[in-house]
Amino acid sequence: MQTAGTGALERVRAAWARARQRWWVRWGVDLALVALVLTAVAAWQTRHLPGAGTQAPDFTLTSLSGEQVSLASLRGKPVVLAFWAPWCGVCGAESSNLAQLRRLAGDSAHVVSVALAYDDVAAVRRFTQEHAVDYPVLLGNDSLQEAWRVNMFPTVFFLSPEGRIERSVVGYTTLLGLSWRWIL
Repeated sequence: MQTAGTGALERVRAAWARARQRWWVRWGVDLALVALVLTAVAAWQTRHLPGAGTQAPDFTLTSLSGEQVSLASLRGKPVVLAFWAPWCGVCGAESSNLAQLRRLAGDSAHVVSVALAYDDVAAVRRFTQEHAVDYPVLLGNDSLQEAWRVNMFPTVFFLSPEGRIERSVVGYTTLLGLSWRWIL
């Protein structure tokens, strides 16, 4: 004997079985699961970084060209601030995306990078030449790395024109991913 609840359950199971046979439903479920996993991984990787809405730790650093650059001097425009290391292969792969973002942003934003965890300035120069880096490169140090709580490379912060952290991402990010985060 079948109860009303059991019959409804059987109809739901049958409907789900039919839906799973449609390719777009299977793909939709798979894409939703992948998106969920990627979101969870991104949240886990950025859990120790300064949070959204906090004032970005200030700094004054020397660029590869020898000039002094402070974070405060970049205020007035959004800032994309990328932390990287010259020995990091993923950082090398992402460098062209940062260069393209800089070209896309034009004068509407600053795209700046900070080299960390390097043995000598020659290693940083070598990296910039090998990867045709055309955006400003600042020479960071251990205290800066500590202040920003960067412990993985690359790490990119997106700052408001007022110098507040809006979002961050750890690991390789495509041009589309950088653009999407910069625009939001």
